[in-house]
Amino acid sequence: MKLANQIVLGDAKEVIAALAANSISACITDPPYNYEFIGHKWNSDEIRRRVERVSAVANSTLVKNIPYGSHLAGGVRDTRWYKRVYDNITDYQEWCYEWAKPLFNACVPGAPVAVFNSTRTAAHVQVALERAGFYARDILVYRRHSGIPKGLNFSAKLRKKNNPDAERWVGWHSCFRNEWEAIVLVQKPLELNYETTISKFGVGLFNTKNSDGSFASNIIQDISNRKDKSLEGHVNEKPLALMSRLLDMLVPPGKENVVIDPFCGSGTTLVAAQKHGVSYLGIDIDENCVEQSRTRIEQASDLFSLEKEFALHGEK
Repeated sequence: MKLANQIVLGDAKEVIAALAANSISACITDPPYNYEFIGHKWNSDEIRRRVERVSAVANSTLVKNIPYGSHLAGGVRDTRWYKRVYDNITDYQEWCYEWAKPLFNACVPGAPVAVFNSTRTAAHVQVALERAGFYARDILVYRRHSGIPKGLNFSAKLRKKNNPDAERWVGWHSCFRNEWEAIVLVQKPLELNYETTISKFGVGLFNTKNSDGSFASNIIQDISNRKDKSLEGHVNEKPLALMSRLLDMLVPPGKENVVIDPFCGSGTTLVAAQKHGVSYLGIDIDENCVEQSRTRIEQASDLFSLEKEFALHGEK
């Protein structure tokens, strides 16, 4: 099966496995980070369930990044707790391998694969991708604004208990303020060398020229992470400008290049691909996400057509 410019409802592992070999030019995706979703169907009902389980004082962004029972603000961390966390991460790594293996077969030699993940689990994602056959190229940093640390303020906790040691522990927390997300960057092995790979498959190199002519860094910043409030059901959708930046860095324009997003969610990667001038294939297990993605693609297509029309009119 070879698909282009379509959004498919289904399990990513199954849909990718049905793709023709050497039919995908690149993968840019933002899968669930929360490794305790294994065994659950990751859809809008599951997201809603997780939102409801987050405490009233927590931010909904915790839902995707942090597992149940993580006890960031304290709690008992006995041997059983650590064992459960380890088992969950191991299951998550295996799940990543299960969709990465057919993805490897579907990708052309030299195809870049960029996978968003949390700073805690990016290493496990990289290992899974390498097990599937890809080789590691980099960890890109998406630097973004973040709020207050999601953890224990030890001094404040002691102060509530009128503990005289409270002032001694001012500034000591259970975690740092997180200002970045990891983007695991791997690549399918080249065919002989860059020249041969480029001539046969059209991908394999990175666009390192910034708009101001400077050499691009592996840190992506100065992109607003403000949410699109019209995208209901998504707690961590990525900015369109960010996905557009990644496409510009990793995939040369051209309809012959097909970019896949196996966890397309609200369709941001697909809209960016359409705007970038490449073909796309989106997959999602949630029917609501698929419908939302299709609607966004249609709206974006109309908008891009208007922009081209105005541009042509301006040239006359």
